[in-house]
Amino acid sequence: MSEIKDFITKNSPRFLEELFALLRIPSVSSQKEHKDHMQQCAQQYVVSLMEAGADRAGIYPTQGHPVIYAEKIFDPKKPTVLVYGHYDVQPVDPIELWKSSPFEPEIRDGAIYARGADDDKGQSFMHVKAFEYLVSRKELPCNVKFLIEGEEEIGSPSLGEWARQNRQMLACDVILVSDTTMISEKVPSINTGMRGLAYLEVKVTGPDKDLHSGHYGGAIANPINVLCGMIARLIDDKGRITIKGFYDDVVELSSQDRAMLARAPFDIEHYKKSIGIKDITGEEGYSTLERTGIRPCLDVNGIWGGYTAEGAKTVIPSYACAKISMRLVPNQDHKKIAGLFAEHFKSLAPAGVSVEVTEHHGGQGFLAPISSPVYQAAAKAVGQVYGIEPVPSRGGGSIPVLAELEGILEAPPLLMGFGLERDTIHSPNESYLLSQFHKGIESIILFYKYYTQK
Repeated sequence: MSEIKDFITKNSPRFLEELFALLRIPSVSSQKEHKDHMQQCAQQYVVSLMEAGADRAGIYPTQGHPVIYAEKIFDPKKPTVLVYGHYDVQPVDPIELWKSSPFEPEIRDGAIYARGADDDKGQSFMHVKAFEYLVSRKELPCNVKFLIEGEEEIGSPSLGEWARQNRQMLACDVILVSDTTMISEKVPSINTGMRGLAYLEVKVTGPDKDLHSGHYGGAIANPINVLCGMIARLIDDKGRITIKGFYDDVVELSSQDRAMLARAPFDIEHYKKSIGIKDITGEEGYSTLERTGIRPCLDVNGIWGGYTAEGAKTVIPSYACAKISMRLVPNQDHKKIAGLFAEHFKSLAPAGVSVEVTEHHGGQGFLAPISSPVYQAAAKAVGQVYGIEPVPSRGGGSIPVLAELEGILEAPPLLMGFGLERDTIHSPNESYLLSQFHKGIESIILFYKYYTQK
């Protein structure tokens, strides 16, 4: 343990310098103007992986943004760990809420502030440095492969097909992932499952052009009014989603399983204060942690239409749009749910408007048993670093491609994440605690040791 800590402490300035080089690259996968930055970021990762000790590392084209693959194979008879991560990041809007430049990393109050600091450059880079430690000391106990993609933030549309075409190259025994959160620094946790996702866009169209609200108001259907009313009817007063058949495949957890998940400490007042709300809401009969982990949900992620610029323009808009996501629990099929949503949403439309529903992307949820050897190895490693046994938890977010990779490679994912809720990923002022960055490296090194122990 002391040798690992000494390695991290001695090399921390260099680690940060290398990580900052990645963070300075605005690798926003959803925006076309950053296409060249995606390539630049991929190249930088290749440099880091080769310097860390990979036998080979390269950039592979896909139908979208490129994939990075690297490996070190010293004994085909040994187990193989595939490290999955992503180098793309979310857009930075609203830029005015950032306290420092999102692509000029800055350390404040013991944390790195930058877009991608946590999700997922900071977390994936921990694996590069853990790998470097093991290689440099000739202590790598198994084969290691890296798969770092550039489209996770847009649903990984290209990775599944690329993985199928390269199944043999990617063959592994476990998929190791750090792209999730812990409960807290004092209460470490390991995710045993994540929710799936169905993400759609809806458009309600009324007149064939914007109309004067004085001349036509009260006589025709206003697409914004209609859209808001349709959205309001998607969830009832008990917090249940009204789509017919939505809950048909939801597996209800036993009282024992719910009791195990309830072991996780949770301060509701701190929760409310940390995000600036006065009260919580959600599906009746479930706790806040259950609502965000073991239950599905539906949320409007964006809505627009009509005149929104400065000043007044009194129009009835021709159309109104919204983007809607549904987080799904294991056993719910995202394609089935998307179809049920489209059918239901169109049925809510009154005469006088037309409705379009476009499916953007989605993915399945999954579960990982806590009895598995990989989970036990991770729990032992994290417990040793943090001085307390980690709590198994269920993640509320989604990494849609992981269930697909599990099917293609026939290898289980292990979600060994070190982010915290305070890191505010996807929001302004994303951050990552230096202490978590260091503990993550240490935990990953120990995971390899315990995973390969007989």
